[in-house]
Amino acid sequence: MAENQALFPPMMMKEIADHAPFNTFISSLKASIRNAFHERDNIEKFIQQRGFPAPVWHDIMSANPLSVGIPEAYGGRGVKVRECLGVLETAAYESLPLSLIFGINIGLFLEPVGKYADESLKAGIFKRFLNNRNMGGLMITEPDHGSDALNMQTFNRKNGAYYDIQGTKHWQGLTGMADYWLMTSRASTDGRLGRDIDFFVCDTHQPEQRIEVEEYYNNMGLYPIPYGKNTVNIRVPEQNKLQPETTGLKLMMDLLHRSRFQFPGMGMGFIHRMLDEAIEHVTSRFVGGKSLMALDQVKHQISRIQSAFTISSAMCARSAGHSGIENDLSPDAVEAGSIKSYLTDLMQESAQILTQLLGANGYKAEHVGGRGIMDSRPFQIFEGSNDMLYTQISEGVLKMMNKQKIVNLLDFFRSYPLTVQAADYFRSFLNFKVDVNLAQRKLVDLGKIISKVIAANHVVVLGGKGFRADLIQESLETIRHDITMLVSSYRFPTQTAPVVDYRDNSSWLDFS
Repeated sequence: MAENQALFPPMMMKEIADHAPFNTFISSLKASIRNAFHERDNIEKFIQQRGFPAPVWHDIMSANPLSVGIPEAYGGRGVKVRECLGVLETAAYESLPLSLIFGINIGLFLEPVGKYADESLKAGIFKRFLNNRNMGGLMITEPDHGSDALNMQTFNRKNGAYYDIQGTKHWQGLTGMADYWLMTSRASTDGRLGRDIDFFVCDTHQPEQRIEVEEYYNNMGLYPIPYGKNTVNIRVPEQNKLQPETTGLKLMMDLLHRSRFQFPGMGMGFIHRMLDEAIEHVTSRFVGGKSLMALDQVKHQISRIQSAFTISSAMCARSAGHSGIENDLSPDAVEAGSIKSYLTDLMQESAQILTQLLGANGYKAEHVGGRGIMDSRPFQIFEGSNDMLYTQISEGVLKMMNKQKIVNLLDFFRSYPLTVQAADYFRSFLNFKVDVNLAQRKLVDLGKIISKVIAANHVVVLGGKGFRADLIQESLETIRHDITMLVSSYRFPTQTAPVVDYRDNSSWLDFS
């Protein structure tokens, strides 16, 4: 890549990045990332630094990776989901934080701007992304309202041709680093906050739109990405308000669901790396004259990462065909939540398995395995914690079952478009009636079951397209095994509850 940069001037490199066939484009991106992490610098040297060194970042961005999130009419590659996922996968194989930076920019800023922003804004924004390596993020979360976004207290007031916006936001990726923000708030009228959510484009280069960073957080994982607490006291022109097709709440659901459909791109690259590292280690490490791969438990562990690889492949294929910005994804809560929660659980499990297989070496901070545990863990929390999403998945399915007057889970799966092709793989243990009055812990179990059957359906569809048959079969067997255990948990009549005032008569020292 360094040779390419010497042969071609920057503008020509940009033209190659923006308009080359996708295979050429992605090869250029891979070369840029490898040059940045392994030739110009060594990624292990700065994994615990905040941000990427400027020369490294320059190399990475020389391939113009964010052009995949910009419409062709504005000089980009056309916002093709397949290409967006390919960029996320390529980055995640080398660095999950880098992939998340790309994901934030594409899914949480560029795509909603392309779909909902006023036409007067788009040309300037996209030009700065293409030519000046600008970045953008999304501000929703507040200190007192994490997942409870509908009760956010940041407010806006109309003031002539402007909106004044005030409040506090935190845990936004790219805090203090982004050039643009999508700012969420609620309209304030006579001191009362409206129920709808408004979105505004905020350009931090404009004096009246600058966001004050009150505090930077010392986040444990995802080191290169700054997070913090932001004080919002800005004024933006009225044309900076996004224009929803109906309501701001529906816009938010469309935006968040589309972002969740892009998680498989990040998960694909990350799990692929975990799989390659694991296979390389267990086939080259010998104990007692035999490679670790000869051990049955090791084979089982490797097969679980390989199953995750196949599942994430199937999710990518589904997302590529379904989640384009031309589609309204606001009704797709069950599928989007299923993809995000199950995929991120697989990411964490894959990192845990690799680290265990590596032994002590896996716990070095510079090793991709141990680092992967910390970097993938937040994925199970942000954009909706997984337990919450599993609960919502169950509630959504139970609502559909009630509306259709279906009480048997297998009967529902056989009629539901997202599970119809996989339902009979699980008929022997999903043929039971579902109680509509479930405790939340049972809703979580049920949500996990539903998400796995949906994933299995995506795997079956991918197999029908010609994906490698042995990987498809092994993946379906792994999902069957996991669902069997979840059904046992779901049916177990547990009523355990914590004893809050537990200190009396609970010291073992008094009884020995």
